[in-house]
Amino acid sequence: MTRRIKVIVPIPMDAAGVANRAAQLPADFVQPGFAPEFTAVPFGAALGDSYHDMLLMDWTVFQAGVSAEAEGYAGVLIDTVSDSGMAALRSRLTIPVVGPGQAAFHMAMALGKRFTILTMWDEWFPLYEKTLTEYGLWERVASLRSISTRPDVTELLAGKEEIIFGKLKAEAEAAIAEDGADAIVLGSTTMHQSAAFLAGALPVPVINPGQVGWKTLEMMLDLGLNHSKKAYPAPEVGKDMDIRKGWY
Repeated sequence: MTRRIKVIVPIPMDAAGVANRAAQLPADFVQPGFAPEFTAVPFGAALGDSYHDMLLMDWTVFQAGVSAEAEGYAGVLIDTVSDSGMAALRSRLTIPVVGPGQAAFHMAMALGKRFTILTMWDEWFPLYEKTLTEYGLWERVASLRSISTRPDVTELLAGKEEIIFGKLKAEAEAAIAEDGADAIVLGSTTMHQSAAFLAGALPVPVINPGQVGWKTLEMMLDLGLNHSKKAYPAPEVGKDMDIRKGWY
């Protein structure tokens, strides 16, 4: 039986934009018996560049995922390193819910001692500051670095490789030389197109969060593991109908 996984894109976009994001999980990368189904939220944040957008991402991802178990999905993967809505969905659902930020940070710590989050622009730093604080990981963080380039969350990096890849490489090399980073975590699943280039150009591991998140979810399902309901207790009174009222 195929295990369907709901992959929630936290920014509203058309089918072409969703396809660009789905390309991070090519068919030969997905284990047989699993099927990722990417879906974008129908309204909400634009760039994740502010606390305004952070709130919208938490809320709309939660809305998109709250019925996943009833819809027959075996798990939920959140398509953003901000792990938006993850804790709330773990509270509501009994199927595994994985955030690629948490998965990628812990993979970096397994492979090295101190990691740098390499991202597109400084406006995304609050996303990482929030999760790194919640997860208690600051002692293992070498730095947060960006290339100060406004992201395109729909078109991603396609057509911009010659400029963007060089900027990312230079900033990663500075993180290694100046900050003591021995692993690099890409700061967004939208940066997946640069992962292979950077992995071949840098002397340290490069963590592609969307792929690490996906494999973490596959592993959890294969091993029969799930998030602790002691850590993420279910609500005594569910409000699914009220939650879905704002779903357009």
